[in-house]
Amino acid sequence: MTGFRIPERHAQLPAYAQSLTPPSGWKVEVSGDQIIMTASPSVIHQRNLMIVREQFDAHRPADLMPSENTDLISPTTGKLRNPDLTYIPLDTVERGGSQVPAELAAIAVEIVSPSNPENDLVGKVRDYPQMAIPLYLAIDPREGTLTLHSEPGGGTYHRRWTGTFGDGVPVPEPFAFELATAELLRYPR
Repeated sequence: MTGFRIPERHAQLPAYAQSLTPPSGWKVEVSGDQIIMTASPSVIHQRNLMIVREQFDAHRPADLMPSENTDLISPTTGKLRNPDLTYIPLDTVERGGSQVPAELAAIAVEIVSPSNPENDLVGKVRDYPQMAIPLYLAIDPREGTLTLHSEPGGGTYHRRWTGTFGDGVPVPEPFAFELATAELLRYPR
């Protein structure tokens, strides 16, 4: 199998994006030839993330730590993404710095943004498997839906589970539990 090669200009974007100084409360991501800036999340977003994180924390393996808004970088794909929640190896701390190699992440969890849902529902579904992130959980408070993507290979996820708020999400290893979602809140219409 030949290695995937990206255009040189895409390889340079993550470094450039990290040199930017976004306004307070904003984060910067890179996907392909785009730099994406997103605003601070709402309190509903934060509450939903807390509900999810507490359950993942209760089932996380001892060698993984939770991290919110961590820069996951994939130099081979030219991508820099910043999930709402991820779990990375504890020894990642020894590396120092603010970037974590994306392939070390056990999962990426996103609470879909009401202002830019395509970033979470299209862009990250495309980017995360290319970055070798094994699980991607997208929680959409706009629609009250959940999607768990798994089994990445060949630049795409090969398995997808979908449900609605109230359904139990079957989260596989290394967490191996059913995520309860009845307390998740929808965004107001």
